[in-house]
Amino acid sequence: MIVKEHSVGTELAMNNASVEDEIDFSCEPYLGLEFDAADDALKFYTSYANRMGFKVRIGQLYRSRTDGSVSSRRFVCSKEGHQLSSRTGCPAFIRVQINGSGKWVIDHFHKDHNHNLDISGENCTPTVQQKGGAAINSITEFPRRPRKKLLEEANDESSCPFGIIDFKHNYPAPRGGRQNHIRSEWYSMLLEYFQSRQAEDTGFFFAVEVDNGNCMSIFWADGRSRYSCSQFGDVLVLDTSYRKTVYLVPFATFVGVNHHKQPVLLGCALIAEESEESFTWLFQTWLRAMSGRQPLTVIADQDIAIQRAIAKVFPVTHYRFSLWQLRAKEQENMGLMGDDFTKDYEKCVYQSQTIDEFEATWNVLLNKYELKDNAWLKEMYEKRPSWVPLYLKSTFCAGIPMNESLDSFFGALLNAQTPLVEFIPRYERGLERRREEERKEDFNTSNFQPMLQTKEPVEEQCRRLYTLTVFKVFQKELLQCYSYLGFKIFEEGGLSRYLVRRCGNDTEKHVVTCNASNLSINCSCQMFEYEGVLCRHVLRVFQILQLREVPPRYILHRWTRNAEDGVFPDIESWSSSQELKSLMLWSLRETASKYIDAGATSIEKYKLAYEILREGGRKLCWHR
Repeated sequence: MIVKEHSVGTELAMNNASVEDEIDFSCEPYLGLEFDAADDALKFYTSYANRMGFKVRIGQLYRSRTDGSVSSRRFVCSKEGHQLSSRTGCPAFIRVQINGSGKWVIDHFHKDHNHNLDISGENCTPTVQQKGGAAINSITEFPRRPRKKLLEEANDESSCPFGIIDFKHNYPAPRGGRQNHIRSEWYSMLLEYFQSRQAEDTGFFFAVEVDNGNCMSIFWADGRSRYSCSQFGDVLVLDTSYRKTVYLVPFATFVGVNHHKQPVLLGCALIAEESEESFTWLFQTWLRAMSGRQPLTVIADQDIAIQRAIAKVFPVTHYRFSLWQLRAKEQENMGLMGDDFTKDYEKCVYQSQTIDEFEATWNVLLNKYELKDNAWLKEMYEKRPSWVPLYLKSTFCAGIPMNESLDSFFGALLNAQTPLVEFIPRYERGLERRREEERKEDFNTSNFQPMLQTKEPVEEQCRRLYTLTVFKVFQKELLQCYSYLGFKIFEEGGLSRYLVRRCGNDTEKHVVTCNASNLSINCSCQMFEYEGVLCRHVLRVFQILQLREVPPRYILHRWTRNAEDGVFPDIESWSSSQELKSLMLWSLRETASKYIDAGATSIEKYKLAYEILREGGRKLCWHR
């Protein structure tokens, strides 16, 4: 067997000898360690586990989409997962990936455990180290490396293709430092790109995290993204879908939802490591780039490092779990509990109508299947405000469905195999494609009128105000309201309550509360709170009360045709004069950009645009 270490600038390998002679089993796992077979990696990790005081279990395997062969293996701590009460959900594991030459390389190593280790093995000199509030056993010294010889230069394309996002060629963490999953070539390439963009776009922003003199995570956002955030930054999706791939590609996106319900880019990042430090820096940098206005909701992976970073940087923001990861964990844990449990679990979580009903059904579930001590269910219950639909309904999420995830912003253009030299062209192509889709919707909204389906004045009002996409949502609710009956069940002063139920279905009913003194209204279904569009139940009560228009407070500016036109009806919501000044700056810059583009299309339009600017300048006292 040959064990290789891919170091900075070189590839080092052991001399060929017998397996026992060549493997130094006192070595700690590190990125780039290479084996002839996956079983050899298992033996190596088992030896390491014996010294550290834990047991190893074989985890997931991944197969090639091309020929179905095994391409990646995970070896985990025996306490990984929550299926059994003895397990703690321990995150420690290694993953080995087969490379082009048929070798198996460690491409991910998570060292820390969330439980005490049984330190009784030989050749083990552990110390107690505090990390995240838990005592973790770890080796304080890097063990000696195996005997090596210089094999070849790392930039030889036969062994290390230049710029491939491929962490089997990554470097181990420097002694005493943090891991970094970003290749060194990326920093110089991106810095050059950022500088060229700043010359064209005065609103372009970028930042690099530095730790002990080493470059770590990178964040960037152009002027358009920063302006979009001023309008659509209320819901922020941190898309770290690289976690789902066999390769750990650390490219992440900050995505919002625009007034056409399309994904809109609010920033990009390369994440050096998945630690609380990295995510805290990332969120703080995003906040600084976006003038300090915090989102109402952040949708991100269920991850303790992300959770702590959000609590630190966005203390008043609601944290919602990403659906893809939630579903994966459900499938993993429910797979061993049987179909009957799965049906009862889904009925409890996704069909409960009230909080009390959910709580009661959850307790019945635990008792029926004797799962009161199940670690996974305990954890999910404690975090229910971040994933149970009933608890999310009162939080604005721009209508992102609870049973769906946003598609990746760049789709298949950027993936685990994207070469460095192609990254920027593909990134710009994907960004332009998305922005062209937004321009098409802007054009359609400005030039086409949807057909009215009723004679209700509220329909004409909302057709005039909403974008096409959002109007279709409103129109659907308006048409549905004719299938409901409303009954007044309470009245005291100006306060009234109505029971609204579907015709022929006594189980589908909601309570609508109306205050006549200030025309405030809310429904127990909480569609407006979640999506920002009034529901069919409220619209039915409007008909009963003969209200001919939707009160202005229930027409969210972010869903209107002029959401990007520099009209700010909610100025009081901006917490500081600096935030408001930034908003005005972004609005003027974006408008000026469109104006300049139009004015530069011909000499006649240029002259007209120039005269308009001169006249505007006189009104703004540019010239004395």
